[in-house]
Amino acid sequence: MNFEIDNLKITLDKEGSPYYSKISYPLRFGKFKKIEIKDYVFYFNQNHEIKIIQGKNGAGHAPNEWIKRTAGGDFLYYSAAGYKGTFGFIGEYYLPCFPYSDNPIFNIYGYDNKIIRTALNALETFFEDLTKLISRNIPNSLKKHLKEIVQNDLKALARRAGHFHKINSGYVSVLPPDARHADYDVIPVNVADGCLYHCGFCSVKTKKTFKLRNKDTVLRQIKQLKTFYKEDISNYNSIFLGQHDALNADSNTLIYAAKTAYEEFDIKHSNMKNPMLFMFGSVDSLIHSKKTLFERLETLPFYTYINIGMESYHQETLNLIKKPITVKKVETAFDKMLEINKKYNSIEITANFVMGKELPDEHYNSILELAAAKLEHPYSKGCFYISPLENCGTTRYIQKKFFEIKNSNPISSYIYLIQRL
Repeated sequence: MNFEIDNLKITLDKEGSPYYSKISYPLRFGKFKKIEIKDYVFYFNQNHEIKIIQGKNGAGHAPNEWIKRTAGGDFLYYSAAGYKGTFGFIGEYYLPCFPYSDNPIFNIYGYDNKIIRTALNALETFFEDLTKLISRNIPNSLKKHLKEIVQNDLKALARRAGHFHKINSGYVSVLPPDARHADYDVIPVNVADGCLYHCGFCSVKTKKTFKLRNKDTVLRQIKQLKTFYKEDISNYNSIFLGQHDALNADSNTLIYAAKTAYEEFDIKHSNMKNPMLFMFGSVDSLIHSKKTLFERLETLPFYTYINIGMESYHQETLNLIKKPITVKKVETAFDKMLEINKKYNSIEITANFVMGKELPDEHYNSILELAAAKLEHPYSKGCFYISPLENCGTTRYIQKKFFEIKNSNPISSYIYLIQRL
């Protein structure tokens, strides 16, 4: 249904793309409600909550860029960064800029949170205008939708975000880098808590000891999330099995969580096609994972990404960053990563490696040596994510080191964006 009232152009049931695509112009996904005013276009999800704010006519921000609200309540700015090599860095044409500490390599783009404040002020004024419009003689079918939009003001959304974090036992502190393939629109389902290693360099993972959740706890979270996402659950097709080492969980629990989420969230009928499943794994959990697990994952209605924190193929560096594993284990895990990627059609393993000015040159050389020794030619499946450490050096230094790896590596390489939910 379309309406034009005063300076408003309203579309109540707008259909976007059913596929996540990597393109160099703004594209909206799923189904949404669109309201256009003089300086902005507002996109609301199926729950009548603001999802996207896009500027127009030179007001607020560039019209080819936008602001996105996450389920966790963050407002992210999607920057085209002048199209100056963004895709080469992150594998995407748009760079999500976060309102919290980010990889310092992207400070060169000069993102300012003032852009978001200006847009949110415009949104609040818009809510006030809608309240006045509702009191007028307008079609009841439109009035019903506008009332629900007004009820979801910024204060109400903040309360919703707090409830979301309560369901997930706090912020989802970091998402797998592969979640970029779903624009980070994933529903988090925890199958375990904590982490195996508690590496010295890591600042985003929990300090809890690894502990598997039972099926009743997993089901309860799924039920709570289904209630939380309400109507907008139809715009989701991807699941993140958390927390930080789901691959170390019992295989029965993993498969149960994936299947139950698929059924409870009715992903089969999602507005988004090609469902995806994401999880983290450790070097040890990958080494010890059994063939039967991957055979069962292969039968799921998902394309599964498993991200492994290898960090380095240089023992001195592993010791320096306090990663309690050996080079031999990294090599064994890397071999298994290649084996799985070649054997299974719908499972893809990716690997993380760190970067920092205090790390020895041998660390960077070892990353390339590891890939070159195992692959005779470029391989399209799987990739390396390079994660700059805190105090990692100047932007120029990081760019230089990153492209030394990327340009010589037979496996695709990208910067790891540390995004939470």
